[in-house]
Formats: sequence, C-alpha cells, structure tokens
Amino acid sequence: MNALARVAVLKFGGTSVATREQREVAFARILDAREAGYAPVAVVSAMGREPAPYATDTLIGLIGGNTGSANADLLLACGELISAAVFAEELSAMNVEALAMTGGQAGIITDGDHGNAAILRVDPHAVAALLERGAVPVIAGFQGTTEDGAITTLGRGGSDLSAIAIGHALGADRVDIYTDVSGAMTADPRRVPTAHVIDRASLEEMSELAQRGAKVMHHKAAGFAERTGTRYAIKGLSTDLGTIVDAGYDSQRPVTGVTSSGRVTWVRVIRGDVENAQHRMQTELEMFRRIADAGISIDQVTINQAGVAFVVEGDRGNAVRALLGDLNLAVRVREGCAKISVVGTGMRYSPGVVHRCVLALSNADVEIIHCTDSNITISILVPEADVTRAEAAVHDQFHLATGEGA
Repeated sequence: MNALARVAVLKFGGTSVATREQREVAFARILDAREAGYAPVAVVSAMGREPAPYATDTLIGLIGGNTGSANADLLLACGELISAAVFAEELSAMNVEALAMTGGQAGIITDGDHGNAAILRVDPHAVAALLERGAVPVIAGFQGTTEDGAITTLGRGGSDLSAIAIGHALGADRVDIYTDVSGAMTADPRRVPTAHVIDRASLEEMSELAQRGAKVMHHKAAGFAERTGTRYAIKGLSTDLGTIVDAGYDSQRPVTGVTSSGRVTWVRVIRGDVENAQHRMQTELEMFRRIADAGISIDQVTINQAGVAFVVEGDRGNAVRALLGDLNLAVRVREGCAKISVVGTGMRYSPGVVHRCVLALSNADVEIIHCTDSNITISILVPEADVTRAEAAVHDQFHLATGEGA
C-alpha cells in the first residue's frame, strides 16, 4: 500500500462467515474493494450462531453460561480467532496474501473489564505494515488486550466496535458493516412488515436507534462512531447495498426510524407531606443514591412539583419499593410496560411531532403511560401487550414505509 492508497475496513458478521459459500461472497467484496483502488482490511465475527461449534453462545455453554472473567474471555475470544484464521487461509488460497491477527495484534488496547471491555486506544501500526506490503489483514473482532497483555472481550456485537475503532485509527475512507439484511430499517420488520431500508442517516440518529433497541448496529459501535465522527455503511452481504451513516448528514424528514425496548417498569414517586424544599431535595437525592447503589439503571426521568417518575428495566417494582420504603414518599409502580422511541434529526425543524405521535397512538387505542423527549428522540411508554401495534401506528403516521419520513 503506498501512502496515498485508500483504506476500506470490511466487517463480516457471524452469518457472513458461517459457511464456505458465504465466505466466498465476503471474498468477492474484498476483491471488489481492491479493484476499486482500496486497501482492504477484514474484521470477522465468530462463525455462525448456536449450535454451530465455534459460535459465541456455543462456547459460553462450555462454561455453563458464566462470563465476565479472564478465563471466560480467553475462551470466547477463540471463536473469532478460528474465524480469522480460516478466512485468511482461504483467502490466501485464492492468491491474495492475507494474515489473521488477534485484536491485540491489531493494536486494540482496552481496560480490564472482562466481558464488556472499553477501548482505550488503537495502535494501527501492525495493520498498516501489512497494508504497506499489499496484504489483507484479517482481524478477529470482539476482542482486545489490556496494557499487560490479558485478552478481553468487548461485549455482544463487539465486532462492530472493532471495525469502527480500526477504521477510525487508520483514517479509513470506508467502513462497511456487512450483515444478512440490506441496511438499517425504519422499524423491526418482524414487528412492522412495512418497514423500509433507511438510505441515509446521521451518526447521531443511528447511535440513538442502536441505544434504544434497534439490533442492526451494536450500540457501543454506533456511539463510538458518533464520538469520533467515523462515517460507515451498514450493508447486506449479498446485495452490497444498504444505509450510509454520516456525520455531515442532516435529514429534513421529521422521523428517520422507530424502535422499541423490552419489558420495563414505570415508577412514579409522589412527594409526601414535606414542605421544606431543601428537605425534599435531600430526600430525592437519597432516593437516587439508593437506586444507584443497588445497580439499578433508570431512564425517562422527569422531576417536577408533583414528584419524580422514571423507568427501570424488567419487572422491578418490588425491588424499588423495598429500597424506598422507609422514605417519606408514596411509590407507585407499573410493571409490564415497554418503550417505543421515535428518532429523527428533522424533528428539530418540524413542530408537531409529539402531537402526531399522540394522535397515532390514540387512533390505535394504545394507552400512553409516560412520555419524554430529548434533542432528536421521543420516548413513549406503553403497555407491553400493545407495543407492536404502537410501533406500527407511529411508523404509519410518519409514512416511513415509503422511505420519505414525511
């Protein structure tokens, strides 16, 4: 690779490397990139899904499902190592020089949080050296090493994060995330059959959608890309088409996509007979401290004169009541809820988006339990039994099936 060569990082997920036939399509994508003048880097996931012998869940089963330890990370890293070695060897057999690399050899340095490590930095010199001699680095995704050499894993979907981080470190012109679907969708097509491929989205929008439940892109990877301004594409392996995600894109459509969360509990805390404002504040601070100390994450927080409301994952009503029982607070909980999130940068310029969401849910006879909004996201809590109907109603309200998001 000469100094002016453009770099393309191509990430291939588990289904894209599961069989020889699928890997041959992946090889074609690498050859296409070379013919277009790019120096390609491959990042691969473990082969297939359980019960495939080297799939991550299969390996987890060997240790009884226990993760989060140094031993577990050493085992789980093997899935991607096998995949990288096979991929590189088969590519070499096609007269394309390729070398498999661990995440650590590729320069991914992490903290020591086994099972969910955070990337501290990426030193791409070893990868760049392979590119300089015209070889294709094939990097095992989902993993890195600590400063002292311990193998770590990056959490579920971590190969997406590996690709984004390597792409950023190399200053890549392209980072293509290949999956079994042709791009990010306006909603989950399993719940909303009229869901449409999003042609372009901003880094901010994709980070919000991933964080709030969309599965096509790992949320840590989307967040890393947003923070670093790393442009990428989500593509179908067979079609080589999909969604372009770019920092410079600012959609004028009010809504880009709709997604939903799993089961959550709504908590409403009504202030007791406490007249002193400072005492009220101290009581609420104690409430939040206890919840944090218990390791319970909260979302959709609202604080006003009536009290405090928030959402916690799962059915946690009894746990929250027990934590707050001796405070002068009336705690009301409602389990069996779910959250839909409506995302779009265009809502900044489009008044009435909340009204249209409320209208859509009202017409669909879906109860709104709680609603909050942020810069580009409106989050609405509904009964879990109605979440699919709610998501479809909002999707239809903004004409997302046409891809216009009007």
